[in-house]
Amino acid sequence: MCVKQILISQHAPLPASSPYPALEEKYGVKIEFHPFFLIETVSSKEFRAQRINILDYTAIVFSAKSAIDAFFHLCEELRVKVPETMKYFCSTESVAKYLQKHIVYRKRKIFFGTGPASSIISEIGTKHSGEKFLVATSGSTGNDITKAFEAAGLDFAPAMMVKPVSQDIKGIDLEKYQAVVLYNSADVKSLFENYPEYKQGETKFITFGHSVVKAMEEAGLEIAIAAPTTEVPSVAKAIEVFLDAQK
Repeated sequence: MCVKQILISQHAPLPASSPYPALEEKYGVKIEFHPFFLIETVSSKEFRAQRINILDYTAIVFSAKSAIDAFFHLCEELRVKVPETMKYFCSTESVAKYLQKHIVYRKRKIFFGTGPASSIISEIGTKHSGEKFLVATSGSTGNDITKAFEAAGLDFAPAMMVKPVSQDIKGIDLEKYQAVVLYNSADVKSLFENYPEYKQGETKFITFGHSVVKAMEEAGLEIAIAAPTTEVPSVAKAIEVFLDAQK
């Protein structure tokens, strides 16, 4: 296969931190970006429908910066004053530090893992196992964090604070791309909402993340390379491996 164009279903990264120009130069390909969906905060009405009282919980779990923004936006709309005693458990240090946008970091009890759901459970340990946790989600059921909390026997409730909203991608000629990178089950949902009769044909899909794999299988789409793995830890590396295999 002669690969000339690759589509990545996200916004383009900042040039200073992007590994893609080097790949374009090395392999003579063009890599384009277009998000298939956007993350939006649920409305206060949608949040109320979940019958969740934020003040019933003593700790909250975040795995994304968008969920942090959504939480504090909802608290403001619902006129909920978050108590000083609230504990925050985050998937990574980067997510935890983002809390500084909304709270005084040093005055709160903030803990973070290294990415996997198991690292959050390890951070909770026995010391914090008696907390009542509110787990911020994007509405997907049975995600890694909720599964880990359930397996650990912790007292928790999932709360949808953000939701994926499909974007109009009908103007994209998908057939001109030899490879398409998808990250999320919402990418697959958007693909078929925009193109109900979509057929994969010769297009190769590269995926990043676990949630998208199941959605791809259910949609009958084949995956050329699934990341992350030890050998393929990033999308850039996955693209490199893919292009090397086409030589």
